[in-house]
Amino acid sequence: MKIDLTETTASKINKALVEGRRAVGTPAIGMVLTLVIVTDEENAYDALKAANEASREHPSRTLVVVKRVSRSPRDRAKARLDAEVRVGTDAGTGETVILRLYGEVIDHAQSVVLPLLLPDAPVVVWWAVNAPLDPAKDPLGALAQRRVTDAYAAEQPVRELSARAESYTPGDTDLSWTRITPWRSMLAAALDQAPCTVASAEVEGEEFNPSCELLAMWLADRLKIPVSRKVSAGPGLTAVRMDSSIGSIVLDRPDGSLATLCMPEQPDRAVALKRRDTSELLAEELRRLDPDDIYAAALKYGVDRLRTGKDAAPADPDPAGGAAAKPAAKKAATKKAAAK
Repeated sequence: MKIDLTETTASKINKALVEGRRAVGTPAIGMVLTLVIVTDEENAYDALKAANEASREHPSRTLVVVKRVSRSPRDRAKARLDAEVRVGTDAGTGETVILRLYGEVIDHAQSVVLPLLLPDAPVVVWWAVNAPLDPAKDPLGALAQRRVTDAYAAEQPVRELSARAESYTPGDTDLSWTRITPWRSMLAAALDQAPCTVASAEVEGEEFNPSCELLAMWLADRLKIPVSRKVSAGPGLTAVRMDSSIGSIVLDRPDGSLATLCMPEQPDRAVALKRRDTSELLAEELRRLDPDDIYAAALKYGVDRLRTGKDAAPADPDPAGGAAAKPAAKKAATKKAAAK
């Protein structure tokens, strides 16, 4: 059931939701959260489709906020709110409200969304595109317990990770991190099967893929080892190689669907490691609403720190010269301290 409302208000939208539930006989008590999607008109269809598929696992009230910026100065000055209410089969397993904001209402989206939130239910905000630099300080992000962004949708995905690290607040997460969950599980299981000491690792994937950087930062942070990045044609992540005390451990996925796990003294194994749809990624993020400490640690490790390899002990090109330089440096430091 669809109900179109033009130049409406939040109270009229709530009334339309109640009337729609009564018409189709759908109760509101089965919904577990409110999902707020912030997007533009171009990406609204894909975002809503992903949310509807994710609602099969997490019945929710979905509020799609579409900010319509008009080119005409007269239209920009006119504040208007249009809404489309969907209940029943048109809204997955929950309720859907598409909010189109015009004029000054765009700057006060939180005032429109707040009356439509489910009472006593958690709130998740997902920016499908154009996420703010600090999601927690965004007016809509301040309403949520969980804030989901996607660095891959940014113009400079890898640089976006640095901005995410600077503004990280418990409750923030990114779909680029969710994409590597199967990789992290597979690599952790491989190290559990063959206890060993890992000396270094290499992550291979597309050049501007933030998931590759996050996986490399996760390995560097958890294993305390130098991790290098190798660029490939993709799609996405293509391989991870770890040099360990028992030999080389390789997880290779050249086609984006089927991967091969190679371990010393064991036969090669084919494992399913397909690239997942946005609906699957979103459903995974909605399973947990507590802060993701592992993501925070990997994110704060830093892209620049990963690329400069500051944690790796550099080889001394001239051991003799290095040994001679140490007493000289110590003597200079003693002289400087005496001068002070």
